[in-house]
Amino acid sequence: MTTVTIDILNEKALSLLRDLELLKLIRLRKQKEESNVTGINLVAKYKGAMTRQPLDEIDQQLKDLRNEWE
Repeated sequence: MTTVTIDILNEKALSLLRDLELLKLIRLRKQKEESNVTGINLVAKYKGAMTRQPLDEIDQQLKDLRNEWE
């Protein structure tokens, strides 16, 4: 079995590929998200999304959240 990656330029091409799959000549697989394939640095992506807080403040917020469930 040979694996080939192609770029679909027209929706009709995808329809033809699906027809070939129905004839059991090929198998289509969804490609993984590009972020997983390219290995984007998640630290850089989410850096600055949250502001720094003192640990005491975070502990108090966690206690408050836990108490809400009780």
